[in-house]
Amino acid sequence: MAGPRELEVAIIGSGMGGLACALALAKKGFKKIDVYETASSLGFVGAGLQMAPNMARILDKWQCWEQIEAEATVVRESSIRQGSNNEELAHVHMPNIKNLYGHNHVAGHRFSLANGMYQACLKEPTIKFHFAHMIESVSAWSPKVTFTLKPRNGDAFTRKADVLLGADGIKSTTRTHLLSSLDLPSQPTIQDTDQAAYRIMLKREQVKDDPEILALLDGDCVTRWIGPQRHIIAYSVDNHDIYNLSTTQPDTHFAAAPNASYTTLADKGEMIRVFQDFCPLVHRMLDYVPEGEVCEWRLRVHAPLPTWTRGSCALVGDACHPTLPHLSQGAAMAIEDGAVIGEVLAKSDGTPESIAKCLKVFELLRRERTQMMVDLAKASGRALHLGEGKAKEERDRLFREAKEKGIGQQTVPDKWASPEVQKMIYSYDCVQESNDYFDKLSKEAAKVVQI
Repeated sequence: MAGPRELEVAIIGSGMGGLACALALAKKGFKKIDVYETASSLGFVGAGLQMAPNMARILDKWQCWEQIEAEATVVRESSIRQGSNNEELAHVHMPNIKNLYGHNHVAGHRFSLANGMYQACLKEPTIKFHFAHMIESVSAWSPKVTFTLKPRNGDAFTRKADVLLGADGIKSTTRTHLLSSLDLPSQPTIQDTDQAAYRIMLKREQVKDDPEILALLDGDCVTRWIGPQRHIIAYSVDNHDIYNLSTTQPDTHFAAAPNASYTTLADKGEMIRVFQDFCPLVHRMLDYVPEGEVCEWRLRVHAPLPTWTRGSCALVGDACHPTLPHLSQGAAMAIEDGAVIGEVLAKSDGTPESIAKCLKVFELLRRERTQMMVDLAKASGRALHLGEGKAKEERDRLFREAKEKGIGQQTVPDKWASPEVQKMIYSYDCVQESNDYFDKLSKEAAKVVQI
């Protein structure tokens, strides 16, 4: 039997989870890694995102963090403001994040992150990309995984691999076939959040005559405006040339058409009406958005899956633990998944039984952690969107207390900005945990693995 580095690994999807799996395995010496992606290329897509030290720590080990960080904005403070009048509720200073956790917390463009990882993959001769290829089905799970791929302009064909990693997102085809093969419902229980999001990117040229917005663009602060059932979070990306805004508001369009796409072209006037009771500064920012360039995203999560693995196949990233954006950890969790996949598969002896056990260890390592993060993101969203009442009064009291006394270790209702939550997230080392607990979890995995 060939050793683990000779295994043929197929990865479905080249998002953050897929790229992370490919890089992690290449860095561990795996020699045959194929990545299949539905899109024709990794184009300039997406919007801004925050990249915390727990993500940076992994990318630095893979030698691709330096350029990604160079294109980003170092976040040194956060301001939480009342949406209606721009009154500051709390201010979180973050000047010592690098000293505490070894890396900066930065804000950048999603493309910068994806491209940085992709360029690192291209330097690895063992990774091959196959764009415009969509997975259609999986027909066998062990000793080799057998699956069918459909090129965009060609006939479907069947492939076999020693390992199949489903990094194909929240609408994962790999997940559908994995669950149905175990006589489980083929689709997870969708937990509609009743929330949607607008994602907006204002270029410097658009706001050059607005000194108040320019000051935000030139700053190193993440600002959040909050109100009943809605909020906006904003920060600079692309070396302070773009001001990125992401909103959350009640879902009306997708709720009316539950089977539609997760994205839709939206109406600028409707977007402005959603935030009509917010302050003039917010109105001006929204008004700068060109007509016809307003897109809305549905925000959805699903109930925890009964399993992430079968045989030599495992799900990663949004395919198994989609989350809300309120904690800014979705991409980080997918990248952590990839890092752990590399660690556990490197400990396999190459047999199908060992591969299945190692992939189950991956699930055991990641399931509790990712669910905690998903739950924290939900809780943060609930706190930010409170309407009038005692709960909001208590939330605002905590904000005031943090602002007046200075933030040390006390709780801040915005979980992303809360020091004790930051410590729990930013100090986490998934690679160290994988090595510390592998032997213990291997015994547990051997009892529950499904071939």
